[in-house]
Amino acid sequence: MWGFAPYPVVVADPSGGVVGTNPAAAALFPGAITGTWLHDVVPAWIADAHTRLRVRVPGPRSPGPGTPAHGRVGDRTFEAHPTRTDDGDVMWWLVDDTDRRLAEEALRTERERTAFLADASSALLSSLNVERCMEVTAALAAEHLADAAVIVAPPHGHRVRLTYCGPDGAVAHRTVHDDVEQLPGLSDALRGFPPVPSRWIDPATLPGWVLPDGFTEPVGSAVVTPLPGHGVPAGALILLRSSRRAAFTESEEIFARLFASRAGAALSAARMYAEQAAITTTLMRELLPPQLHTVHGVEFAGKYRPAGRTERVGGDFYDVHPGTDEGQESLVVLGDVCGKGLEAAVLTGKIRNTVQALLPLAEDHQRLLGLLNGALMNSHHTRFATLAMASVVRRAGIVHLRVTSAGHPPPLIVRADGAVEEARTRGTLIGAFWDISSTTALVELAPGETCLFFTDGITEARGGPLGDEPFGVERLETALTQCAGMPAEAVVEHVQMLAAQWVGRGGHDDMATVAVTAPHHAHLSAVNGRTRGRYTG
Repeated sequence: MWGFAPYPVVVADPSGGVVGTNPAAAALFPGAITGTWLHDVVPAWIADAHTRLRVRVPGPRSPGPGTPAHGRVGDRTFEAHPTRTDDGDVMWWLVDDTDRRLAEEALRTERERTAFLADASSALLSSLNVERCMEVTAALAAEHLADAAVIVAPPHGHRVRLTYCGPDGAVAHRTVHDDVEQLPGLSDALRGFPPVPSRWIDPATLPGWVLPDGFTEPVGSAVVTPLPGHGVPAGALILLRSSRRAAFTESEEIFARLFASRAGAALSAARMYAEQAAITTTLMRELLPPQLHTVHGVEFAGKYRPAGRTERVGGDFYDVHPGTDEGQESLVVLGDVCGKGLEAAVLTGKIRNTVQALLPLAEDHQRLLGLLNGALMNSHHTRFATLAMASVVRRAGIVHLRVTSAGHPPPLIVRADGAVEEARTRGTLIGAFWDISSTTALVELAPGETCLFFTDGITEARGGPLGDEPFGVERLETALTQCAGMPAEAVVEHVQMLAAQWVGRGGHDDMATVAVTAPHHAHLSAVNGRTRGRYTG
């Protein structure tokens, strides 16, 4: 009955001689006729399997009855299953498994590609640094898709930023000034157009700047594909294979585009983050509290600690606007906007800019506060703010202050003997009522004495042994008794350090402090009688 089987069947005796074949086997092996030898008429893998079966070579690789052999016949693959007959011959049943093996190979390839894309996505999204993302993209592409890879960033004018990865895995960056039109399909890829097939790119025409260092073999095949971004192309990917390897297949080009889409999304996200970070840094630079220093013989020092650990600005602020000369008053302003975070910081910036615009009116605190209050009432903001300001000037070694509070805690004065007193000023907060009022206190500071301005983030900081007790004004006054004769910078550092220790790791509001100190300096006249004098130790 085996003669009518739909599968090719070859029967051989134990010595390897062909005993018979069915029509399917005769069509597959025309020379396999009775009396011929297997090793002359069938592929070697069948003849060798028959020999091993005949001599029963021991070991796990030795095929016994029922153990199939595998091999190719032309462009097809077969499984040869041996079956012994009653007279000792062996019947080799050949089953064509080409389609199954192709399906298994395709499934294995797809699984490997899916796993690679998943790993690549994780690696690409692990960093929002543009340069690092380009390096990872080039390294992954060179390792898994080609012999070398080049990432082309969107050009800026005539400058093109390139990231290379060669066969050795080393990544390098380079900026070239060449025309991208030299490489077919590159300019279109940088504009986001679909890639041209690799067969349209003549490797012999590739410009020299495309090849990474160390890639010395002739290029046999090249692929240029876009890196799609979020609305704007993120660049282009160039894949290179040496002439020793097979050219890119259509399936490989499609897979390269899948990888490029993920890399492009990661690069686009990294560039968007970098742009947003640059914008934020630029805006923050104007919102950050300034560095204070000595102005016209008066020491100024400030320190700010935002409420959030990841924030740099908030609702507390301070500024010092120096007078035009030593006889002109300098204006120090410290304020607290309702709320915290970025929204409070926006109103903070508006108040600071408004105060700076009103500097010509700084001699009249009530008028300045009234105009500032009107500006806030007419804005779309619903937040209010408290403010404390002082006009400061030094005359004959004594620092004179005109201190005005607008709903803000009055500043504390540290005398030379360690006594602490409160400036007698009160006022209405700004941005909440149309009519406001305030009182101005006159304060004099002898050498070594300090006037400390602070926000309620200091006094209302909750912490201590139980974690919920406010720092309070009394503790602040006690801390200031130890600051007699200290420089302004030391005073604010001391206060902020104690408040931070009191809070510990707990939450707190914005904290801002500004110290105005009369230094232990003597004023000297100009040496030549004409130029401005100076302060010296």
